[in-house]
Amino acid sequence: MFFGITIEKLLVIGVIAALLVGPERLPRYAETFARLVKQAGDYLRGAKDRMREEVGPEIDELDWRKLDPRQYDPRRIIRDALLDDTPAAPRPVAPAAPAESTPAAAPAAGSAAALLATATAMNAASAGAEPASTAPASRAPKVFSADELPPYDSEAT
Repeated sequence: MFFGITIEKLLVIGVIAALLVGPERLPRYAETFARLVKQAGDYLRGAKDRMREEVGPEIDELDWRKLDPRQYDPRRIIRDALLDDTPAAPRPVAPAAPAESTPAAAPAAGSAAALLATATAMNAASAGAEPASTAPASRAPKVFSADELPPYDSEAT
């Protein structure tokens, strides 16, 4: 049931109430209790109908479990966002100078090798536009695999 009250506990409460009230007043109290339960049901049905009138028929299509605030754990949301395995969409790359050696097989689009090649080409294109003396030493970005997770900062969460 609800609030930890079972059928057995309700029967015990009913027997104790019947003994305390007595057989003379019990029918009158039972009738009053039945009327109270009926009025509460009518009130809840009326509130449900008013809600349906104000919101419209799309209230029946709502998935109320998605709106439950208990499902939103900020730590889980941040962890899922940081460990997202979907690759970022590659940015358009300015045409770079032709490479001296071309690889035998091009990496598959969207793979880690393709992303690394894109980042390297972008670094080479930006380094070629600037004089060599002012260009900072560029390193290829670290690409994490599914087995090797990125570093975790416990103070950031």
